[in-house]
Amino acid sequence: MPAATLEKRLSKAVKTFWTTRNRQIDAQEKRRGNGDQGSRGAVTGGAQLDGVADLLSELLVESGIDPATIHRKKDVALPGFFRPSKGWDLVVVIDGVLLASIEVKSQVGSFGNNYNNRTEEALGSSTDLRTAYREGAFAPSARPWLGYLMLLEEAPKSLAPVRVQEPHFPVREEFRGASYARRYELFCRKLVRERLYDAACFILSDQVGGSNGKYREPSSELGFRNFVTSLTARAITHLGSP
Repeated sequence: MPAATLEKRLSKAVKTFWTTRNRQIDAQEKRRGNGDQGSRGAVTGGAQLDGVADLLSELLVESGIDPATIHRKKDVALPGFFRPSKGWDLVVVIDGVLLASIEVKSQVGSFGNNYNNRTEEALGSSTDLRTAYREGAFAPSARPWLGYLMLLEEAPKSLAPVRVQEPHFPVREEFRGASYARRYELFCRKLVRERLYDAACFILSDQVGGSNGKYREPSSELGFRNFVTSLTARAITHLGSP
């Protein structure tokens, strides 16, 4: 697929994220007569990343995957090792084989409060599923493809340097003076290099430009094209296997 075409489709998905979020906030304000504790309405409303998940589903179908094998919102729970099960954002199961599991996440505001939650969640999800796979939970599946996508609000607070806490021991050097945006970039890169996920995508978008579909990819290694190329290659390989 031409790069411009893929960028246009991702731009549409980013626009859907912001318009859905703004619509949820407006609906909350009308019902309550005021804001729902700041942007909490957007957090509790859900559906903001449907455009991104829809795009991933479309790209899988275009690669030859049967739409009936792609699960979203329903039938997305997979067994774990440390817990009974966990719901993923997008799951592909073909004839009893777990082909792929994807987490599609976002963060707007509350950077300090939510950064640790998001990173701990991503680490736990991968560790739990990978261990369950090792113990035969998905047999006869080959090693399932895992993907992680994060859309972060590009804002002064997400781009500003953040102090680290070192009461007893020094933190790693790459975290010194790193903003939350930089921390997320490092995190996504490490998820792949440590083989916790097969691919990761990191996207930045601000509220004003994002409403028009504008976004930025600070690392080509974590770009959307690399992400979907890895995903669809796995799909095509599976379909071509005997």
